[in-house]
Amino acid sequence: MKTFSIAIHGGAGTLVKGMMTPEKETAYKNALTLALDKGFSILEQGGTAIGAVEASVKELENSPLFNAGKGSVFTAEGTHEMDASIMDGSNLQAGAVSLISGIKNPISLAKDVMEKSEHVFLAGEGAMQFAKSQNYNLEEPSYFYDQLRHDQWTQIKDTDAFQLDHSVKKDSKFGTVGAVACDQNGNIAAATSTGGMTNKKWGRVGDSPMIGAGNYANNKTCAISCTGSGEFFIRGVVAYDVSCLMEYKGLDLVSACEEVINKRILEIGGDGGLIGVDAEGAISMPFNTEGMYRAYKTSKGEKEISIYK
Repeated sequence: MKTFSIAIHGGAGTLVKGMMTPEKETAYKNALTLALDKGFSILEQGGTAIGAVEASVKELENSPLFNAGKGSVFTAEGTHEMDASIMDGSNLQAGAVSLISGIKNPISLAKDVMEKSEHVFLAGEGAMQFAKSQNYNLEEPSYFYDQLRHDQWTQIKDTDAFQLDHSVKKDSKFGTVGAVACDQNGNIAAATSTGGMTNKKWGRVGDSPMIGAGNYANNKTCAISCTGSGEFFIRGVVAYDVSCLMEYKGLDLVSACEEVINKRILEIGGDGGLIGVDAEGAISMPFNTEGMYRAYKTSKGEKEISIYK
């Protein structure tokens, strides 16, 4: 039987060690473990990589600890705008949504765009109409209310400042969530979901819902989910760049991921990290920040749940 594996992340950035209490660290690790096990159990039972990454990301979206779903940050208007994308490496099918609100699990809506519409990317009001056509329930704004997120926002609202979760030098919660998996058939998939940046204006969209920038999967190469300074990850077409290094330069997964995160993205001034898997079940989780909430598990019995380097 082929090696099957899954990796997840809950954001990369300035994770100041002194700010992390033992209780908080335990809470994060427990949330990561729950999401990891949810996806891995699907792979173990012979399920698909797509099913596994969706299940893991939903679990992370349901936790208030991460900036996705329930824990999403506040926009300049005091609302929540969420983005998500998913991609199937076996057939290059993909689905993405952006600037949606009230949806408990944006990743599931992205998957429905992939499977139940003729499109790849739906945004704003149109994405919400599609959600209604699929009988999604809309959560009240109170579901997404989180005191720490609100405090983060009130510190900078009515100013031109905005905060990328992962670059805040305070005791704050982090970012984008994602998962990549390789199933027993050697098919791979990637899923990414985020609440964006605190106090964002003008319908700003980061890399998370953009196929090729923050999320990408192709059985020939790799499945990638990114987290970091979105504007730079878009300009560097980061997820696809890793795939290209593997396809055209013949690099292995680890070398390609390292090249992009520790060289290319830094050269244009960006920071962050990514998780990757290939069709052999190999895992890579590089980041160029102080930390990245991350975890992986393989059918060979390997497992890791980490925050710092």
